[in-house]
Amino acid sequence: MAQATTAGSVPANRAVHRDKPLPLEYMRKRWLQAVLIFGFFFLYFPIVALMATSFNQDKRNITWKGFTFDWYVKAYNDDSLFSALVNSLTVAFTSTLVSTVIGSMMGLALYRYRFSGKAIFESAAFLPIVIPEISMAVAMLAYFAGLLVPLNLFTITVSHIAFSFPFVAVVIVTRMSGFDESLEEASRDLGASAWQTFWNVTVPYMMPGVIAGALLAFTLSLDDFVITQFTSGPGSTTLPIKIYSMVRFSVTPTVNAASTVLIIITLTFAVAAMALQARSERNTVKKNG
Repeated sequence: MAQATTAGSVPANRAVHRDKPLPLEYMRKRWLQAVLIFGFFFLYFPIVALMATSFNQDKRNITWKGFTFDWYVKAYNDDSLFSALVNSLTVAFTSTLVSTVIGSMMGLALYRYRFSGKAIFESAAFLPIVIPEISMAVAMLAYFAGLLVPLNLFTITVSHIAFSFPFVAVVIVTRMSGFDESLEEASRDLGASAWQTFWNVTVPYMMPGVIAGALLAFTLSLDDFVITQFTSGPGSTTLPIKIYSMVRFSVTPTVNAASTVLIIITLTFAVAAMALQARSERNTVKKNG
């Protein structure tokens, strides 16, 4: 007896076939797994090799002669190298704080408001993202020279803010694109003021994007070389510039140690940012639940 079926239903004994595999099913293909492994190896092997050679006793890093922390001790006792690290962290923290505030406000404004000339304003605001970094560096140098501002840590910080905050704004706009505005309406209907709604509804939703934008701004500032080279003056050498000046003579394990410290600092802030983001998302789920 043939099985009875209703209109629009799928017979129980009929196999369901898909013309194309689902996106996650592509990962089962051996060739794609091999491509991914090669890609990760190509990207991260130089970093791992650099960190490994910073512990090598051989000064020339030709052969492995044993494990040592001497190069880190030497880098720590190098006053100029330590001063460059302090300058980099000072500039990175300051520019990240200001860039995050400005970028978050601009991203929220671009998402929420419609006004005449918005497309032109948005294109101009995001211009530092697309223009060559060397052009940005020359422009900042000419700007400070025109105002007769001496080159120091202040000029480096201002320059880093100028090219960092558009990245934060992009992250905020992307984050807010999925925001449900009915949550704000519900908050106001329950008697909350505009500021209470902003701090208790909008800001918690924005927070993962704010953290991601701050991390991006910190990484851009900490690792920047081109703009910093053009806008730095005597006594304002940052760690990337110091490492570059050391590499010009020879690549020693001390340089590798300083680079490893820079990598560890970046990874530490990345892990901390991801942990804060995960905690914020859990708290948001608990409040909505």
